[in-house]
Amino acid sequence: MNKDSRIYVAGHRGLLGRALVKRLAEKGFNNVMTKTRAELNLSEKTDVDVFFSAHKPEYVFLAAGKTGGIMANKTYPAEFLHANISIQDNVFEAAQRYDVRQVIFYGSSCIYPKSCPQPIREAYLFNGEIEQTSEAYAAAKIAGIIGCKSYNAQYNVKRFIALLPNSMFGPYDNFDLTSSHVLSALIRKLHDAAHRKDRQIALWGSGAPRREFIYSEDVADASIFAMQNADKVQNVHYNVGTGTDCSIKELAELIASVVGYEGEIVWDTSKPDGTMQKLLDSSAILALGWKPSFSLQEGLRLTYEWFKNSYL
Repeated sequence: MNKDSRIYVAGHRGLLGRALVKRLAEKGFNNVMTKTRAELNLSEKTDVDVFFSAHKPEYVFLAAGKTGGIMANKTYPAEFLHANISIQDNVFEAAQRYDVRQVIFYGSSCIYPKSCPQPIREAYLFNGEIEQTSEAYAAAKIAGIIGCKSYNAQYNVKRFIALLPNSMFGPYDNFDLTSSHVLSALIRKLHDAAHRKDRQIALWGSGAPRREFIYSEDVADASIFAMQNADKVQNVHYNVGTGTDCSIKELAELIASVVGYEGEIVWDTSKPDGTMQKLLDSSAILALGWKPSFSLQEGLRLTYEWFKNSYL
């Protein structure tokens, strides 16, 4: 992938898409294409075909799709399934038809069994039942990973690369309390509590579950690294994580220190905890030479600065 290669970032207004556009620009790539949903509806096969035929992107980062938290997944499973599968299918077909050099597809850690040995290796896919609340979204992401492998195998190419980042966060994340993920929800809740000078805040669960979080620009860097080292990448999916996790209680305390909340945090154990641990084994991509750059604390600081200056 050269500095003047024709690069298409699908989903450039999302959390990962924004990070990709930023990091590509910083690394000197000067021919990056983006389209809003109004300009290009990736769910429409004809629209996708026309775009690829006219612009002939050489490299595609497929960061577009429908995502959300547990409540959104439970409420709109058909929408999550249809939107993601249709986007993947249309882009994969067009990429194969118009000889795109590489496509990066992004999976999700929710594809792995809910009761899984830790840390989670790529080989654990299909080794057990997945979490029911995210079943439709997970099914779409599993289809995408199988799609990458299938196109590569049938057409004898190394065109499709599947990356699977763990819980991602950063600027342009979703901070809506009805649809956000745990880290961004905690930033919003603890910021609001600090602003009101609350003496106490109650958070869901025991705080004991452990999660791994990765800053969006680290995922962007891993993606660019994979494009530039496509000759080393095998026809498998690659976990992308930091290799370390923390409890939700530790995360809440860290966020409280970042946002300036000085009150008491209490845990409502009548509310569910969910899966007790979700830590990825990212040794395969680390062995290729990529490594993360941002600590959790630094990522939280940067995310909160953006939240205060741009979201509120």
